[in-house]
Amino acid sequence: MSVALCLSALGGAVLAALPGPAFTLSWTHSVEKTEWREEWRIETGRLVLTEARVKGSGAGMELPAGARLAAGWWVWAPAVPPLERLVLAASSFTPDHELCAAGACRPLREWFGGSVPSPLEIRPCP
Repeated sequence: MSVALCLSALGGAVLAALPGPAFTLSWTHSVEKTEWREEWRIETGRLVLTEARVKGSGAGMELPAGARLAAGWWVWAPAVPPLERLVLAASSFTPDHELCAAGACRPLREWFGGSVPSPLEIRPCP
């Protein structure tokens, strides 16, 4: 059985199903204008955050204990329990989120060829 990642409007129809089980989500912080990346895996039908990295710290971006500097990024393994879904909201102050899956990285809107609904739900496909 293959694992896939579903993108949909909150509570709505699936807009895109991407091959899994791993993906990277990145965005620019709206105040600090700093890039943030998260590495996720689908495990037993849930989303597991395996690593977070950020190019700097600032408002709302305090580094946790244990963060280490590697190749210009602050990197750590967040202590977040597995999630059923992620809900993303768009901001007019930043570029679109970028999602990397199956070796391809694209702004979210390019995964389904339209404007990004806000909020957008990311979850393992049933």
